[in-house]
Amino acid sequence: MDRRDFLKKAAAASVVTSMYSQNAPAASGNIPYRTLGRTGEKVSMVGVGGYHLGVPSEDEAIRIVRTALDQGINFLDNCWDYNKGASEERMGKALRDGYRKKAFLMTKIDGHTKVAAQQQIEESLRRLQTDHLDLLQFHEVIRETDPEQIFTKGAFEAVQEAKKQGKVRYIGFTGHKSPDTHAKMLEMAFARNFTFDTVQMPLNVMDAHFNSFEKKVLPILIKHNIGVIGMKPMGSGIILKSNTVSAMECLHYAMSLPTSVVITGCDSLQRLQQALEAARTFKQMNKEQVASLLQKTAPAAGKGEFEQYKTSTDFDGTYQNPQWLG
Repeated sequence: MDRRDFLKKAAAASVVTSMYSQNAPAASGNIPYRTLGRTGEKVSMVGVGGYHLGVPSEDEAIRIVRTALDQGINFLDNCWDYNKGASEERMGKALRDGYRKKAFLMTKIDGHTKVAAQQQIEESLRRLQTDHLDLLQFHEVIRETDPEQIFTKGAFEAVQEAKKQGKVRYIGFTGHKSPDTHAKMLEMAFARNFTFDTVQMPLNVMDAHFNSFEKKVLPILIKHNIGVIGMKPMGSGIILKSNTVSAMECLHYAMSLPTSVVITGCDSLQRLQQALEAARTFKQMNKEQVASLLQKTAPAAGKGEFEQYKTSTDFDGTYQNPQWLG
């Protein structure tokens, strides 16, 4: 494929330049903020991933969260099952001393039954030392049967009740396996006259080529003004092993999509500084820049080799621990 043909194909396939304008940034501490879809909330364009807070010492994890909040990042990601609860416990300690008011706090639950969902919500609130979650998301919607299970076994009812009780402000879902499963989850919600506030999914330079969330799900979210939470901008670091792109290119590509926030793992202050630098130096990529980046990654991306969360069960916590589903 010559460059002219590739440019035409990339322009037709990518939603980058046609949709990002809704997120014209406002700055806080030199960190651009964007609108989280239909919620109207302003969130930092980069967010701190909760899983990686289980890697360093507890003191270091607390420093990472507080430094992020002090430097203008306000979006915090977490999950009930990360590091057997340690990620939430560490974040909860970091949010003491007035830091909770600086944060837009999100966590996720695995439970499909009402009892499991209720239990996990309460445990997350306790660990995070808060009386409410800004955003609660159904975690790992990865199997074809997951949407129906969530809507019919009681989890959806439990989360709606939690919202009515003031324990949850907004509701979303996440998944890393199949864009078709994401579409099914959205369709089942629409059929019940419900629109999710957010959806979290992998958005990166490899996804654009293989079983793509960007191509199959992102346009639906934009159409319905659902907040877009990008994750795995570096594919848990695996994309960097392809030797085709740098970490900064990965982050800037994901930020150039119409994402409200891009979650990146910060297991050290050095990694946090990388995320802060990416946000502060960000300039929207134009069509030619996007096409050039995708051209570099296309040969490595075609079979999903660097997106193992799509092609294996290695990243599927609920596959390894089905009891979490309830």
